[in-house]
Amino acid sequence: MKRSANPYCLPTTLTPDLARVADYWRGLLRGSAKIPFWDDLNLENLPDLVPRLLLIDAFFQPERFRFNHVGAELQTLQPKPITGEFLDEVSLDCPLEFMRSQCSATVECEAPTFYKQDAIPDPARTAYSRLLLPMWGNGYISMLLGVVAWE
Repeated sequence: MKRSANPYCLPTTLTPDLARVADYWRGLLRGSAKIPFWDDLNLENLPDLVPRLLLIDAFFQPERFRFNHVGAELQTLQPKPITGEFLDEVSLDCPLEFMRSQCSATVECEAPTFYKQDAIPDPARTAYSRLLLPMWGNGYISMLLGVVAWE
């Protein structure tokens, strides 16, 4: 069976903040592994980005996703607190649109994914880009590291 292209493929260049998180993620790789282990992750290594970082728990069979950490800057944009909530049980506003499908694509592709939202004629809806990076644990991708960069 031929594998389809990643619907959230990375662009040739990332914004500086997204590139920093991607570089940090790559720096966590052990030996010949292609995905780092989530227990090597330390958000304190990216202190200035913590307000825009996400950690999402990924569950296998059935596939579900839960917000483990939501940076304060991202949380303030949501209608209610979402840390600890499953993505399919909450309504998500900017900059978390299409988050469930991007999480699913990240797990299925076993690779980083990228989403970009251009500005629309609404002052509250600015352009942004988002990167999700898979993290290994418990025998499968069990966590996703995310970051949002405002355009």
